[in-house]
Amino acid sequence: MNIAVYCSSCPESDATFVNAAHELGTWIGESGNALVYGGSAIGSMGAVSRATLDAGGEVHGVEPSFFIEAGVEQHDLTELFVVETMAERRLKMIELADVFVALPGGVGTLEEISEIMSRIRLKMSPEPCYLLNLNGFYDGIIALLDEMVRAHFLDEETCQAFRFPRTIEELIAELEAFEVREGVDWTAPVVPEANTVG
Repeated sequence: MNIAVYCSSCPESDATFVNAAHELGTWIGESGNALVYGGSAIGSMGAVSRATLDAGGEVHGVEPSFFIEAGVEQHDLTELFVVETMAERRLKMIELADVFVALPGGVGTLEEISEIMSRIRLKMSPEPCYLLNLNGFYDGIIALLDEMVRAHFLDEETCQAFRFPRTIEELIAELEAFEVREGVDWTAPVVPEANTVG
């Protein structure tokens, strides 16, 4: 399956998070899966892509042209899609991927996985999605989701589709159990139910 991994390209990323990205990439490559990611060669992005390639896996990068001009792209990817905007990058990654994972990252990572969470709410994306809650990084998001449920902006069933494994081992176990649904066009527009909120 094609696994979209959202993570940071910050070169000053915490080593704990970069190491986790490396472990995930190694498993992706060794398990015969493929990586879909943002195309960069630095930070956690560089770690997950390099580890996947080193383990013999395919890596499909999606990089806006202005990052290419800045010289931060990984050069030996299986495939590199060059787009013009961040919005195009998000849509292309969604088109390419079967399952979606967020490692600890910044506002870009949050934006990307939030779109997946919204699409799951609207039944436009496979579920569940995964946010690696390493060292409690996403505890604040969990608390916010709980508040959304209490305020009736989000239903408990949908909230259960947002998974927060606390270790790479837990994440990998969940990914190994994930089943790709064949023949489903997740890019097709969906008319939301009348009671859809949030």
